[in-house]
Amino acid sequence: MVKYKERNISRTKDTRIEVKPIKKLKLYGFNNLTKTLSFNMYDICHAKGLKYSEDYIKYIDEEYNAARLTKILKEVASIIGAKVLNIAQQDYDPQGASVTMLISEQHMQIDHPDFPGAPAENIQPETVVGHLDKSHITVHTYPESHPYNGISTFRADIDVSTCGVISPLKALNYLLDAFYSDIAVIDYRVRGFTRDLGGRKYFMDHKINSIQNYLYKDVNKDYQLIDTNVYHENIFHTKMLLRDFNIDDYIFGRSTSRLRARDKVNIKKKLLKEMSEIFFAENI
Repeated sequence: MVKYKERNISRTKDTRIEVKPIKKLKLYGFNNLTKTLSFNMYDICHAKGLKYSEDYIKYIDEEYNAARLTKILKEVASIIGAKVLNIAQQDYDPQGASVTMLISEQHMQIDHPDFPGAPAENIQPETVVGHLDKSHITVHTYPESHPYNGISTFRADIDVSTCGVISPLKALNYLLDAFYSDIAVIDYRVRGFTRDLGGRKYFMDHKINSIQNYLYKDVNKDYQLIDTNVYHENIFHTKMLLRDFNIDDYIFGRSTSRLRARDKVNIKKKLLKEMSEIFFAENI
């Protein structure tokens, strides 16, 4: 088999991105903004015949089993500065896996009027629980194959939802690399509001006009990117499609040395068609 994992685009090792807060914003009580980063990430390959198609699904199930996904999500929690409170994980039969992780800020400070600057653990438990119920990270995987043309597609759905000052955007590039994405459909939304010391509402506590602001600087060289943003609703949407690839790295389970050039061209056309249909969300 071709060294399948080497298809990952080389990046800098530092995947942490700074999320710049609004300057001098001092809040009253909790930061009640809920920030949610959602992905659909796709990995495409050509696995001709039932045997190779089944082998591909087995490979994906092993490569992205619940234990490995849990390790990835723990790293996400570390990158965004969150504490893991609870983990639920499950491998499914015949294929796929899920992991759900409840998180909180590692060093949560609460400006409670009776306990100014007190750590969260010193405040009554019911006060904290109400704040944490929307902070979580989840992942679900969906490997599948075309019934006859050899195309196999692996999809991972990921949600990173946080309350408070921690931001899921810090883990954006790590997640893209962790799943070797050919296509990524990314949504980021900020919900709710928080208040400053004067009682004024804030519906955003950091600067953003596009998810692309938080991607690697050279990502547009490797991907075609399309934005659809609804600024007055704090909704940001970016789609990414790999611009080009080496066909030898996309043929699963077989040596490419015996394939004719014409066969490689036909396989690449099939792969490009699959990628385009997913990217534009329509059959071609």
